[in-house]
Amino acid sequence: MAASAAFVATSSPGQAQTSLIAKYLCTGGVAGAPGVEVEAVVTPRLEAGGMLDVNWALRYAGHRQFGSPGFFAKGSTLNLEGVVDITGAWNGQLRPKGFKDQPELLPGDFLDLPEGLSDAGSVRRPGTIRVRPSDLFVRFKPAKGEVMVNDNNAAVTYSAGWTSGGTAEEFGDHLYDLHETSQKDASAKLSFTGTQVAYISRRERDLGPIRVLLDGSAVTDPLVEPGKDRNGIPMTGTSAKEVLWKSPVLKYGPHTIEIVNDEAEKAYVDAFQVTTGEIGEPPTHNEATCKLQGDPGAIELTVPGNSPSPTPTLTPTKSPTPTYTPTHTPTHTGGTTPPAGPTNSYNPGPGENVGVVSVSPRPTRTTTVTATPKSTRTTYVKAQVAKTPKGGVDTGEAPETGGAGSYGLIAGGSMLLMGSATGGLLLRRRRATHAGGAQR
Repeated sequence: MAASAAFVATSSPGQAQTSLIAKYLCTGGVAGAPGVEVEAVVTPRLEAGGMLDVNWALRYAGHRQFGSPGFFAKGSTLNLEGVVDITGAWNGQLRPKGFKDQPELLPGDFLDLPEGLSDAGSVRRPGTIRVRPSDLFVRFKPAKGEVMVNDNNAAVTYSAGWTSGGTAEEFGDHLYDLHETSQKDASAKLSFTGTQVAYISRRERDLGPIRVLLDGSAVTDPLVEPGKDRNGIPMTGTSAKEVLWKSPVLKYGPHTIEIVNDEAEKAYVDAFQVTTGEIGEPPTHNEATCKLQGDPGAIELTVPGNSPSPTPTLTPTKSPTPTYTPTHTPTHTGGTTPPAGPTNSYNPGPGENVGVVSVSPRPTRTTTVTATPKSTRTTYVKAQVAKTPKGGVDTGEAPETGGAGSYGLIAGGSMLLMGSATGGLLLRRRRATHAGGAQR
């Protein structure tokens, strides 16, 4: 019941959320045909700033585990990627990822799981979202390097006619042991995954020729001759751990090498060297696909935002936030105060850029001016006038049609003219009086 229910977690950013358990059955690739059961503990968390962080903690649910597909040097990685579906106020997917480095591996060695997977995304739109785990993918990326496969490794299979035993340390054989046969057509076969393989054994006197088959096809012509040195001269002593044959570089994947004793003479098998070259991306043929077992349920989270407001709701694009000033209604000088009209309101919630416009039903006609953010672009508007004064500059402005300024100018000129006339008359009378006094 708990696995099929939807959990509800409404909390402030940064607070831990409820977890749920998703159970998977993984098949193919490193999971093998029977499959591997895995459990993921999925925990979403709302972080400050509107970030949704989803974490997965993984564990094996049974005795079977992912296994190594071959012989690999230290440093291979097990890569897991999950899918989380987000629906509701925000729709999309998150893909939590994680990996785990592995030690040197032999075929079938258990692979260690990553400690966890994680991914995050921005969820800024307020409302309710549902977080539900979906698919899970498992990929194995082999490390670049070489691995020696000893002759007595279980991955090497022998036909009838072979014996094995230890060798003296003085000879220097790999791990001081060999497989030996004197039976014609006796064979030894190794299945491996990699990009190259080599047959390692002794060069020694009286050893017979060897045929090599790669992926079932004969590839040695002429035959390998361990009884001779590299120059084709018969051996007089013993040289251990010689590379008797090496394949060309192969496409990464599963291959086989088989050596066959071509004559009824002595032949040895000491080891095989498996090489894996540089692999860019985890190969798909090692991929395991994991399917949900049952309904894991979902977790509901509430992204905080504004309280419910009448529609329509305006959500500005992400740009420098303008400074909003209170609504301003200009003073009306025509007598009667005009009736109140619609107003603009701006009620941003924490971290939200939402403006809401409320309109009253059938308002009377009025003029409302709302201050807007300053703009760096200046627009020049030329006033339209009926006529430009003759001889004037076409400035786009009409001449003044009267007012206190023009009457004052006329009055001042008249007073100046009268003062000048009066002063002239007084001056003439003084001159006449002076002249008369002189004659008397």
